[in-house]
Amino acid sequence: MTAGNSRVLVTGLGAVTPLGGDVPSTWEGLLAGRTGIRLLDGPGYDDFPVRIGAPAAVDPAGELPRATSRKLDRCQQFAMVAAREAWQDAGLPEPGGEDAVPGERLAVSIGTGLGGSASMFDSWLTLQDKGVRRFSPFTAGRVTPCAAASWVGLEYGAKAAVETPVAACATGNDALRRGWELIRSGKADVVVAGGAEALLHPFGLAIFISMRALSDRNDEPERAVRPFGKGRGGFALGEGAALMILESAEHASRRGARVYAELAGAGWNADGYDFAQPDPSGAGQMASIREALDSAGLTPEEIVHVNAHAAGTPLGDATEALSIRTVLGAHAGKAVVTSAKAAVGHLMGAAGAIESIATVLALHHRLVPPTLNQDDYDHEIALDVAAAPRALPGGPVAALNNSFGLGGHNVVTAYRSV
Repeated sequence: MTAGNSRVLVTGLGAVTPLGGDVPSTWEGLLAGRTGIRLLDGPGYDDFPVRIGAPAAVDPAGELPRATSRKLDRCQQFAMVAAREAWQDAGLPEPGGEDAVPGERLAVSIGTGLGGSASMFDSWLTLQDKGVRRFSPFTAGRVTPCAAASWVGLEYGAKAAVETPVAACATGNDALRRGWELIRSGKADVVVAGGAEALLHPFGLAIFISMRALSDRNDEPERAVRPFGKGRGGFALGEGAALMILESAEHASRRGARVYAELAGAGWNADGYDFAQPDPSGAGQMASIREALDSAGLTPEEIVHVNAHAAGTPLGDATEALSIRTVLGAHAGKAVVTSAKAAVGHLMGAAGAIESIATVLALHHRLVPPTLNQDDYDHEIALDVAAAPRALPGGPVAALNNSFGLGGHNVVTAYRSV
């Protein structure tokens, strides 16, 4: 292990989302104010009270060689497609070459909420209907939560660490936080980090219907999710993956890498309050925001943008707004706030990762994507929520990405412009 405390830079981005099969198309869709939320027409949804969701814009199996895709659940397929884009975007050499990143200095941190949930459910049905002899030998590599990280690690020869953070809706951000730690500690020079999820099937939808967490506006899918809106009534489930290439400043400098932003700090804790609801006092959320600022050496006055968790739930959005206002204080009204969940849905284990990519690109391009469906903005939120694309100032600036998950998981990452 080498000496720690290196700056952590974002040098590559990859994603598969309901807005596009890659980062450029997703970013363009966010800026254009499009949504991937629509009525679900697959088998099994007919008698569901909620029939809306945000399917990925492309079939990940079609983006991979057949020999690879047949071994993987849809969740891992998403991760592999996003990893390949991020690796190429970073300009890293392919594994096995003379200039390849040594496996001992390469790590993977890819989280997921449930992993290969569709494969697990289908495998159970196979077992019940046809017996154990018809069970696929690929089952273990499809259903285990660590499979997405493991397959990506095998693809690129990662040996420093291959990890799978699990923190419900905060998972993707937590995986990035862990990647930041791996580089800061000197454990790795390069980390493939983010999240993947493929819960958009009847079993997955039923989980959140039973919690009454989803918007049931089946007649207007494009307007169903309303972050910070008076009529907010839940989120829409999405699917996909989002990954970043994180690099130590020294490694990135040696190879002349293009840099999007610096992952400058992180804060994380737990509410210790309730499984399904956030602590309405916001104490845990506030502490995680403060820790992110402190670890990054930032003051509230330096934050020009907050990518909010804001899933469109009544208590969740109100609590987060309280937390932002309290920690940023008098500066809160000067930070442009946005939420991506009305555009891409709630990607659960990948949510914090795609929202971190949006945060990084907002700093890189000095442009914040809009929050959709702000025609009924709740003025008690008392934040500057972007209803249209908003320009950010020039010069050195910083932003926060909030992720607050089921079980009381709180993770906040802080980014600096470069």
